[in-house]
Amino acid sequence: MDSRDHRNELMRFLMSFVHAGRGIWRTARTERNFQFHAAAACAVIICGFLVNLSLTEWAIIFLLIGGMLSLELLNTAIEHTVDLVTDKHHPLAKAAKDAAAGAVCVFAVISCIIGLLIFLPKLYG
Repeated sequence: MDSRDHRNELMRFLMSFVHAGRGIWRTARTERNFQFHAAAACAVIICGFLVNLSLTEWAIIFLLIGGMLSLELLNTAIEHTVDLVTDKHHPLAKAAKDAAAGAVCVFAVISCIIGLLIFLPKLYG
């Protein structure tokens, strides 16, 4: 393998980050639920500084935020893919979209519960 092959591989690798960034940016600009979750994440981070979270608590919070935003991105990808495949109302298309939205909802509820377990003792303990 010569040096040009290594440069091409490096460029492809770096471009994957550019494409990912475009996907995140487009979703952040156009999807209301992603915007809501991003705003909630900012509020949680501010609250975390106010209550002086421990390192472990920060790690948990960032895992939850990353998971939530990642699921929203996947949900958006599934919705766009289904819309690309068919513009007709189809029970399987609806089931796919509903399942993806359900995954987001489950993670959001669990994240809220974990957030309460972290924050409530600091506020009322």
